[in-house]
Amino acid sequence: MSRDWLVKARGELTHEEVANQVGIKRQYYSMIENGSRDPSVKVAKKIAAVLNVDWTLFFKDKSNEMLPETQQSA
Repeated sequence: MSRDWLVKARGELTHEEVANQVGIKRQYYSMIENGSRDPSVKVAKKIAAVLNVDWTLFFKDKSNEMLPETQQSA
C-alpha cells in the first residue's frame, strides 16, 4: 500500500535528501514511502519533522486494522 500522502509531502526533495536529513538509508526510506515497511515511532517522528507532517499518519491505517470489524464500520 503506497503512501501517496508521503510522496506529496516530499515534494521536490529526493529520497536521498529526506533519508540523509532523517539519518536512514535511502533504500529504507523508499520502502517506507511505498508501504512495504513501517517506520519506528522514532523514525516516523524524524521524517515528519523534515516534511512538516503529523507523524501519526504513518500508523493511521494500522490502528484501523486492529479494531474489531464492527467498530471499523461505525
